[in-house]
Amino acid sequence: MIIAVSGTPGTGKSTLAKELAKALRYYYVDVLKFIKENKLSDGFDKERDCEIIDVKKLNKALEKFLKSKNAVVDSHLSHNLPKKLVDICIITKCELKELRRRLELRKYSEKKIRENLEAEIFDTCYQEADQKGHKTIVVDTTKGFKIKEIIKLIKIMGLH
Repeated sequence: MIIAVSGTPGTGKSTLAKELAKALRYYYVDVLKFIKENKLSDGFDKERDCEIIDVKKLNKALEKFLKSKNAVVDSHLSHNLPKKLVDICIITKCELKELRRRLELRKYSEKKIRENLEAEIFDTCYQEADQKGHKTIVVDTTKGFKIKEIIKLIKIMGLH
């Protein structure tokens, strides 16, 4: 089973993904680390302060890597994985005031904070996951989350 955990940066996806992988005893995939280890970056965008990623190339490498593994895939890009590969997609959400606080703690530039707040306002990750046809669970992490409740939801959906 493959569980994709996606969401705007700062919404708690890595925290949730790591806890979920540990609780389920699944392999944890940090996509940013995977990109670096497999030299999948097409360069660095200085203006946006992030790696330039060819999503098709990334998906192809991840699909090969994830074959016959139970894994939790952690990235704001993981909802772009093909529907055939992902059993469930969890989208993390966060109230804007708290999200701004988290991004400021990360020392993001005002431009990058604004860009990420806009992505959260427009529900970009959820909209894109929905367009891909993923079975989706939305988790609000503003005040934390309960991993047992998330696992219960996964079971209710008949996926574990």
